[in-house]
Amino acid sequence: MMQKALAAILGALLAQFTFGAAWSQLSHASGPRLQRRAGFEADGTTPTTAAAEAMQRVAPVTQAPRPSAAISDQPPPGTALPVPAQAEVSPACPRNMALVEGEYCTDVLQPCVRWLDDEILPFARCSEFHNPSRCIGKRVRLRFCIDRYEYTEPGAELPLNYQSFKTSDALCSSLGKRLCTETEWTFACEGEDMWPYPYGFTRTPKCNQDRSDLYEVNPHRQILADRRERADARPECVSPFGVYNMAGNMDESVLREGREHVTPHRNALKGGWWMAARNRCRPATTAHDDYYKDIQVGTRCCSATSSG
Repeated sequence: MMQKALAAILGALLAQFTFGAAWSQLSHASGPRLQRRAGFEADGTTPTTAAAEAMQRVAPVTQAPRPSAAISDQPPPGTALPVPAQAEVSPACPRNMALVEGEYCTDVLQPCVRWLDDEILPFARCSEFHNPSRCIGKRVRLRFCIDRYEYTEPGAELPLNYQSFKTSDALCSSLGKRLCTETEWTFACEGEDMWPYPYGFTRTPKCNQDRSDLYEVNPHRQILADRRERADARPECVSPFGVYNMAGNMDESVLREGREHVTPHRNALKGGWWMAARNRCRPATTAHDDYYKDIQVGTRCCSATSSG
């Protein structure tokens, strides 16, 4: 009798484990397909740490990541970030901020014509988009200032990291600025021509992205290596408005507009970081709460222009 009872218990546990594994595989396989619409890319559901995110995004890619171009002729430690001459700066913004002004499109059609990864994956990378993009929403006039570079503390070499939406908001306020809205950040990245990447329609190694050397050498567990670069390390990684590193290097917190984004949290992460991911202007990571911070999250601020 005891043997029969034990056999029944073991059988039930085995069935539960098998069903659970099958359900997990089915959910993983179907999830990305449910998120994507033709011509658009939905917000990606992300895990709770950057290390887990790296494993999720890198593992299923169908082609080897294209490495970022090598950096040379770096300034000596302690060198301040460059800013344009005063004569080249709009009087509406401080020298360390760029003026963004023009017509933003609320909804854009950007079909990918050549993929690097399987297009059903939630973080698939597009090698080339159809040129031009097509505005299928409304045009909205915007005018504001945005930091040219990711925030770097005075005397530091690398952009500040381990920032949450909350700490970034407080930091921008302390500087007399504010967090950018998602719309502002997107427009500063893509410009009026709605470029998918801040530098155009074709993915090229101009930014700190698509790296495969993500982990430190550690025989016991995987630890993300710090691959941040100076905010001015890649002068070709620049948007139409003269804003740097809006793809790769650091994720950046923005404020999502609209009542539907008040709860459970109001933040989104834009731009992507140094791993192989989308690293584009339009997509956003929206699964983290307002207190999430990790090695790859930095800060960029916006402000109103001096003339309103």
